[in-house]
Amino acid sequence: MKIKICVPAFEENIDKMLESAKQYIEEGADIIELRLDALRNPSVDDIKKLMKNVDFPSIVTNRCRKEGGYFRGKEVDRIKLLSTAAKYADYTDIELSTKDKYRNRVIEVSNKSIISFHDFEKTPSENKLIKIIKKEKKIGDIAKVAVMPKNMDDVLTLLKVMNKEKNVIGIAMGELGKFTRVVAHLFGSPITFASGNIKTAPGQLDIKTTRSLIKIFEVR
Repeated sequence: MKIKICVPAFEENIDKMLESAKQYIEEGADIIELRLDALRNPSVDDIKKLMKNVDFPSIVTNRCRKEGGYFRGKEVDRIKLLSTAAKYADYTDIELSTKDKYRNRVIEVSNKSIISFHDFEKTPSENKLIKIIKKEKKIGDIAKVAVMPKNMDDVLTLLKVMNKEKNVIGIAMGELGKFTRVVAHLFGSPITFASGNIKTAPGQLDIKTTRSLIKIFEVR
């Protein structure tokens, strides 16, 4: 399975988000992550307008603040906006930590769901990561874990877990884990993330660099 390079479009208004997304596709991205939490006070109509103009493969997310996002409204409003976008997108990313009633509401209207977990401080143990991933897979279509390594043992823990579980988007953030973004396909990851004009997570490489390094590490 060929890995897809996803680039987040992180902009304050819809027109700029669409402009950036189309630029990233031209530069070699396979899929765009539309970061709804970056938009300034969007309405449901704004989200519909955005998604009706999306003519490229897309992931939508409305990331909550506790998992590295910027949405500052009420949880019910976050879910309402994400649910609106989910009907149009190829994938919808919703956090494992989201309350069941809200998460289920999003999954029900999604074409495919990515259930995600982020830890910006540390890397959980191998057993804990496996438990998290198994729970994510029961809930949605694809499991995602993004962790912060403090040493190379932490990075190897993530790769070992990915190798065992397969079909997991696994990311070791920061400088230590930078290389995981270009070898993730060797461990069964269907998607990796690169940066556009703005880095949305520590350790992201630009699109061209990500693409060229993935080719170097391809197994033919």
